[in-house]
Formats: sequence, C-alpha cells, structure tokens
Amino acid sequence: MPDSIDFKRECVEPNHPRLSLRRQCELLGLNRSSWYYEPVGISAENLALMRRIDEQYLKTPCYGRRKMGETLGIDDRRAGRLMRLMGLEAIYPKPRLSQNTKEHRIYPYLLRNMKIVRPNQVWSSDITYVPMPQGWMYLTVVMD
Repeated sequence: MPDSIDFKRECVEPNHPRLSLRRQCELLGLNRSSWYYEPVGISAENLALMRRIDEQYLKTPCYGRRKMGETLGIDDRRAGRLMRLMGLEAIYPKPRLSQNTKEHRIYPYLLRNMKIVRPNQVWSSDITYVPMPQGWMYLTVVMD
C-alpha cells in the first residue's frame, strides 16, 4: 500500500455506515487534520520566479541561492527555497571529491597505448537532457 498522504486521504469515506471518520484515519495512520487540510498550490508569481531561476541556472549552474537571489533581485532565502523545491543545487567542486577508498575498484584505461586509425575501431556514447518549451528532451550521442 503506498504511503502517500494524498492516497490515504482518498481512502477515507466521510459517510461510511459503520466506521467513523476518526476510526478510518486511525486505521490508515493519518492525522485527522491532514484529512481536512486542502493543499495550497504554487502561486503564479512563484511559478514565474521558478521559470526565471531555471533559465538562469542553465546559463550559470554554479550559482547558489545567494548569487541566484542577487541576480534575480529576490531574497536569497526565497531563491534557496524555490531552488530546493525544483531540485536544483549549485554545481561546484565538492571537498575531498577525488579521494578513493579500498572498496572502489580501479578499472584500467584500455585505450592508453592503442593507435586509433580506422572507423568503427572505438565507440563512445553520452546522454544528456535539453530543455524544451514544454518539458525536457533526452539527447543520446554515439560517437565513432
């Protein structure tokens, strides 16, 4: 059974003949206040800001909440909250990124001394996503 509050809210029948609303919520592990609560959607102003943040993030993915807020002329806490809601995080070198451990196996580079002289000798691929007017498009490239 899914653990989503929305799913549980839909399972409650307010006019059930034998089970009270209180008992139904208790059986589902749902607070009654959660059942009565109507979630508020994202405002049009925040959606517009999120669109601007997304556009700016594509240009400068290294900007964190402070620089993003400064660039867009909004409070940095608001920029951080919206970025967190969108799942965006500044891209920068994290500390101790290149530290290896004994658990990680090191694979040899098989092309080190190989002379690549003809087509179809070595192939490589990459995948990324590209923003479109309505959503995202995945782009896969196979290089010879």
